[in-house]
Amino acid sequence: MIVALDTQLAVGTATGIGVYERDLAVALRASGVDVRELHAPRLDPWRFDRRLLWDQVLLPLQAARSGATVLHAASGTMPFVRTLPTVVTVHDLAWLRVQAHTRAYARTYFGALQSRAYRTAAAIVCDSHFSAREYNELIDPAAHVDVVYPGVDPRFASIVRHPDEQPFALVTGTVEARKNLHVLVEALPAIPSLRVVSVGPFTPYADDVRARAVELGVADRIELRGYVAREELDDLYARATCALIPSRYEGFGYALAEALCAGLPALAANSSSLIEVADGEVPLVDPDDAAAWVHEITVLLADRDAAQRRADAIRAAVARFAWSTAAASMIAIYERVIARHDPRPSTSSG
Repeated sequence: MIVALDTQLAVGTATGIGVYERDLAVALRASGVDVRELHAPRLDPWRFDRRLLWDQVLLPLQAARSGATVLHAASGTMPFVRTLPTVVTVHDLAWLRVQAHTRAYARTYFGALQSRAYRTAAAIVCDSHFSAREYNELIDPAAHVDVVYPGVDPRFASIVRHPDEQPFALVTGTVEARKNLHVLVEALPAIPSLRVVSVGPFTPYADDVRARAVELGVADRIELRGYVAREELDDLYARATCALIPSRYEGFGYALAEALCAGLPALAANSSSLIEVADGEVPLVDPDDAAAWVHEITVLLADRDAAQRRADAIRAAVARFAWSTAAASMIAIYERVIARHDPRPSTSSG
């Protein structure tokens, strides 16, 4: 088995999907798979025209030349024309659900056109049962969808917690509308002891967050750091009082899974796949109810030691986010696809 793996979104400032691609490649190799990583380091994956060039021209060309037996389109997009049987990871259906505010050409490409392309894939993989249900509802009710939880980098389990005396909440992920940082800004005036530190690339939504923070007089207590290096992120996980995940829509919810594995007390929105990832282990809050966020954060801050003890107990029990488990599931899918597309004639004895 030789797997051609699309790792273009791991180029540069990798966010959730890029981290998925990077760590999946490592886990597959650790399981004995010959992985051919496909990427163009000089091509900016965040410019739409460059993404289109990669998806539809460079990726299929590299895949055809890779000597692989199967292509894994791990970025959530796939070429329309391919020479290899293709497994695609559909991370979420956000483009069909919550991206109405984005440009029409992006919605058409990432939404409508990719939805058609998915129907020609040899296998569909989703990061959660929530996303699998979304796929069946929005694209193909009859499709078989494999659910494979992404792994979490094992380094999070090794983080030594030493929370700062002055409390601060960590929010990780791209600063975009569906991540809903706005509700935490609305909550901050009622929690004067708390700071919020957000890490992740900006979109124009970040300007809206900053403007509202100024209006409410809390601009000095919400810090948007942008993309940070791994060492700084690990330090924040070690020092933060809690993680807050107010997102309205997540295909998986890396921020919550990483917090669980790092032993960081967390509060998450009662939405999408976050319910599944939380698995009853953390309080869930209506994503748009600022008063409810105030209440739950206040409860957590009132007994930080108890919150940390609960997080430590969860951390010791979390095993469902191991990359070895994810890799084994992916390998079984590759094997199934390769067997189905094996050009060699079958033989029988007797």
